[in-house]
Amino acid sequence: MSFNKINDIPLYIGGEFVASASGEMFENINPFTNEVINSVASGNSADIDRAVQAAKEAFHNGPWGTMKTAERLRYIERIAALIDANVEEIAYLESVDTGLPISQTRKMIARSAENFRFYAAMVRARLVGEAYQQDDEFINYTVYQPLGVVGLITPWNAPFMLETWKVAPALATGNTVVLKPAELSPLTAHKLAQLIDEAGLPKGVFNVVHGFGETAGAALVAHPDVAAISFTGETTTGSIIMKNAADTMKRTSMELGGKSPLIVFDDADFDRALDAAVWGIFSFNGERCTANSRVFVHRSIQQRFEKALKERVANIRIGDPLDARTQVGPLIHQDHWKKVTGYISLAAEEGCEVYSGRVPDELNRGNFVAPTLLLGAKNEMRVCQEEIFGPVMAVIAFDSEEEVIRMANDVKYGLAAYIWTNDVKKAHRVAQAMESGMVWVNAQNVRDLRIPFGGMKASGIGREGGHYAFEFYTEPKVIHVAIGDHHIPQFGK
Repeated sequence: MSFNKINDIPLYIGGEFVASASGEMFENINPFTNEVINSVASGNSADIDRAVQAAKEAFHNGPWGTMKTAERLRYIERIAALIDANVEEIAYLESVDTGLPISQTRKMIARSAENFRFYAAMVRARLVGEAYQQDDEFINYTVYQPLGVVGLITPWNAPFMLETWKVAPALATGNTVVLKPAELSPLTAHKLAQLIDEAGLPKGVFNVVHGFGETAGAALVAHPDVAAISFTGETTTGSIIMKNAADTMKRTSMELGGKSPLIVFDDADFDRALDAAVWGIFSFNGERCTANSRVFVHRSIQQRFEKALKERVANIRIGDPLDARTQVGPLIHQDHWKKVTGYISLAAEEGCEVYSGRVPDELNRGNFVAPTLLLGAKNEMRVCQEEIFGPVMAVIAFDSEEEVIRMANDVKYGLAAYIWTNDVKKAHRVAQAMESGMVWVNAQNVRDLRIPFGGMKASGIGREGGHYAFEFYTEPKVIHVAIGDHHIPQFGK
């Protein structure tokens, strides 16, 4: 399959693939060649309104709002089966669109199918209410009802997996959806629309409006008929969305940026910690929120660890994302390449020793940044405080447990943390001291769909995953039923 054969992309509204109201299109660029892949319909507020009205009609007057849970979940499982049947095509589209190595996108697409199966199972098993009897006077019970129309705004760094991570629980709990995918990675969002259309969901239950954050995204956030916005992306944008959502009293879920620490104590399993540190920042081209972009190494093993890091960085295979042997591909866009390379230049100015791999000359058309180490870094440097979102690891030495806890927490973000030590007491102490929503001990970033995903501080508000998603996508309602003649005050009698 060649990217030259990829068709232009329309919007998906009310069960139909349609042009944007303005007829405008924008170009989608291949990060490996910087050539145009295709053109994409550019949605605006008129298209968002069409999509929201379609979703509102589907929720209130279509079959989705009154459908039995078992029937609705059969649709969810059908979507999972269709993803499984199309893994190779979706993985290809994701690699072409984002520059992520296809060996990694294949695994992400398989996880995406599991998102739908998982939430079908979760709704059956865990979307249950409570009941309490109050003596012989009342039975009080709770039910969990869908919100209605929810808006989902997703990023470009792992688009298909992160779209399904939101779409699956939103649909499984009975909501209708308007998805605004990142404009830099529209291909697999369109493929998801095609698969959901093939699954036969009622018209308007799922809608996709491509476009830019300032137009389509802002209109979705401001729309009075949208009950909630779930956003994954950059912290500054998340703050703007929260402010704008407040005007219509929307609930919001924010999964934002990170500057996650990985701490290697002198008693750690050296080789496994090295494997995890390298994988955690250089996989996914370094473009992920949970990347261990700050690596703290005990001073007694600092020289040995840095020498091993240099050997690894020099051997990481950079290349065509469609080559199964490639480990690091091109960054998503030239603008992002400029941002990342700008931070590398800044690191040198701030006093770091910059050690990079080499990008082969034949790859100079693409947005390649070689895996890079910032040695001799200090935690207060900008390159250690600001999210770079690329294959760049800052290495910082520490002397004591107390010192590394202070430095690891001395950043505005609080998404993930990684601790490597064979001292079980120390592992628990440090894990509990981390100001982050997630901590992995002697492990890389291995996800369990049952547990909450999210961060503290500037890394977000709310949690995704497991039954925690129900807290966002459903509204609890308590119903009080009198079963006896309880006392009622008789005012005015």
